[in-house]
Amino acid sequence: MAKSLTHIGESGEARMVDVSEKAATERQAVAEGKVVMSRETLDLVLSGDTKKGDVFAVARIAGIMAAKRTSELIPLCHPLPITKTEVQIGVDSDLPGLLVRAVVKVTGQTGVEMEALTAVSVACLTIYDMVKAVERGMRIEGIRLLEKSGGRSGHWRADQ
Repeated sequence: MAKSLTHIGESGEARMVDVSEKAATERQAVAEGKVVMSRETLDLVLSGDTKKGDVFAVARIAGIMAAKRTSELIPLCHPLPITKTEVQIGVDSDLPGLLVRAVVKVTGQTGVEMEALTAVSVACLTIYDMVKAVERGMRIEGIRLLEKSGGRSGHWRADQ
């Protein structure tokens, strides 16, 4: 655990971390989130009969696009040459709802945790947007980092 906040300077000002001295290494991050909905809404999504189109395809593309634009959305994130972004959406009948997972990879001087979290967040928001006409009470929850690897701090995995 870091002893201080890296994005706060000595005088308390916000700053982008200088990564110029760090070695470029392969880095990967995995994040997840959930969209909880009624069983009837989930059945509608699975039937593919939504007015706005294929919920899964649109949400995957939205997540991929969001990962690539993270530095434009989060002020102190570095623009990164992402080499892989994969967004998976699975059905969780126990919720009921959808489980969204993103994997983002880069060879660079800083990690891609924010890119993975942004991909998941935007994919979940896109699911909500595409289905809100039938259920406005859906919940987006549990957005979190599951795993990261590479860089100075090495491998980290969330407690299950």
